[in-house]
Amino acid sequence: MIDKDGFRANVGIILCNEHNQVLWAQRAHHDSWQFPQGGIKSHETPEEAVFRELMEEVGLSEEHVEVIGKTRGWLRYRLPKRYLRYGNKPLCIGQKQRWFLLRFTGNEEDVKLDQFDKPEFDDWRWVDYWTPTKEIVFFKRRVYEKALHELAPLLFPEYKKRVDQAN
Repeated sequence: MIDKDGFRANVGIILCNEHNQVLWAQRAHHDSWQFPQGGIKSHETPEEAVFRELMEEVGLSEEHVEVIGKTRGWLRYRLPKRYLRYGNKPLCIGQKQRWFLLRFTGNEEDVKLDQFDKPEFDDWRWVDYWTPTKEIVFFKRRVYEKALHELAPLLFPEYKKRVDQAN
């Protein structure tokens, strides 16, 4: 679904373990890493898209996770001009995303990257909560920072205190 402004509706998934590390996945056949994410289909709610994408990209179902929270609104990023597909109508200029924070309740063996013919990822690892802000591709960095900062108080009560004291 691409809106009137050219942004594709999408969900982003921050999956954390019991140590508040996050699942960081390597794009298949690329040297880049990201969180699982994907488009919202016209008949889906963002929540339904989260669980579909979670299964498609990392092989996990609702039974493997607990929803902790989500961003209040849409976070947007624009694609660099070299990634725009001018032949596609309507033209997609970027993504608008609702980000979900999930707690992984399964076993590491439950993570399966090869559930479909064209896997999105070919490797994954647990990383420090803030590592993605340093490693994500430049044009997604601000959205990752905003999502992680907004959701951090749900995992780190001391983070909320620090933010409250700064304001």
